[in-house]
Amino acid sequence: MKRRIISIAGDLGSGKTTVTKLMQRDLGYEIYRNGTYFRKLAVEHGMSVTEFNAYVVDHPEIDRKIEQSASDYAKDHDEFIIDARLGWYSVPESFKVYLTVDLDESARRAFNDPDRKESESFATIEEQKADIQRRFELENKRYYELYGIHKEDLNNYDFVLDTTNLTPEEVNTAIIEAYQKWLQE
Repeated sequence: MKRRIISIAGDLGSGKTTVTKLMQRDLGYEIYRNGTYFRKLAVEHGMSVTEFNAYVVDHPEIDRKIEQSASDYAKDHDEFIIDARLGWYSVPESFKVYLTVDLDESARRAFNDPDRKESESFATIEEQKADIQRRFELENKRYYELYGIHKEDLNNYDFVLDTTNLTPEEVNTAIIEAYQKWLQE
């Protein structure tokens, strides 16, 4: 069964947060963000996002609680966007989107993002890049151990888009067009 819910997952720095804001503007949908909650918990624990990723490996109840929250929210809501690594898994009846991005571009975007400075602080783009690679490995290992899934397996998604050379507006337009087509199929 299809629902009027869009789940956005993707590579770190692929533009998920930016494009969900544009989609909210154009579709009028609410946004549900697991990443914001995860970052808040990292700060509350006095850790960087990467440190907290490692911490959660030994505290799977935290991960399960975060992922379950999206599924619970979907029980009572429609017409919203899930900005979460496993939103597609938590709400399988959603339109499942995965955004990819070149690693160098990902590091550049993350390094220059002022909203990340509280939970990610690096002196160079190369340090940011190494951290992105480490987070990717930690997340993949954790998700496989907890749920038996690979988030980067593109077969899990209805629509995949490389954002490396696209503007946020181009990404927004492409997702909305694919979503509308999916709803009509």
